[in-house]
Amino acid sequence: MVPNPRPDLDPTPTPDPTPTPVLARVLARVRDRVLRPALDLDPKRLLDLTLGALLLMLTAPLLAAVAAALTLSRRHPGGAFTHERRVGLDGRIFTVHSLTTRRHRLDLLSRLPHVVRGEMSLVGPAPLAPGDPRTAAPWRQFVRPGLTGLAQVRRRSPWPWDEPALLDQHYVEHHWIGLDLAILLRTPAAAAAPYGATAAAPRIPAQGHLSDTDHRPRGYSAAG
Repeated sequence: MVPNPRPDLDPTPTPDPTPTPVLARVLARVRDRVLRPALDLDPKRLLDLTLGALLLMLTAPLLAAVAAALTLSRRHPGGAFTHERRVGLDGRIFTVHSLTTRRHRLDLLSRLPHVVRGEMSLVGPAPLAPGDPRTAAPWRQFVRPGLTGLAQVRRRSPWPWDEPALLDQHYVEHHWIGLDLAILLRTPAAAAAPYGATAAAPRIPAQGHLSDTDHRPRGYSAAG
């Protein structure tokens, strides 16, 4: 084959590596609206968003069926949902919508939309009503209230103290992604246990170790 003496006159077009204007705009939109916000999320919020959305998709048909049954039931004249005001991150007030049933803790699963929207977290201190004196604690301003937490899985705890307020404070001051995962793994067993029954306390990873004096004020006594 005789080589072309004039490569500049080669009739074969060279592909243009530059994307078309339409494709470039689409890629820029995906980068700005999806990739950058995802990269900016802290690990806890990323876990809430991904796992919360997955759980919501998996349980949506069940929750919808239960809501319909409660709406048609004469035992629930007020409707399928309760609506309660709660204090969230940075002291912001929001309304929690929960199914009126507590069977299999479906009321907690029905709060998953609040997790996806960022009003709640999968793991965190219990949501408190406005005016509750416990909301005055400064450490409560730094995290979102959770669907579950140390206080919910503390039953039969080997720790020398297990008061919910102390456990919530310990969680806020020491929480990390490993602690969240440990609590989430223990939550189904704690939720399925009958009221008054006990469940094994979560095995806490090395970071966030609990001691018998954490957060106790001077002169504190559980018996008092």
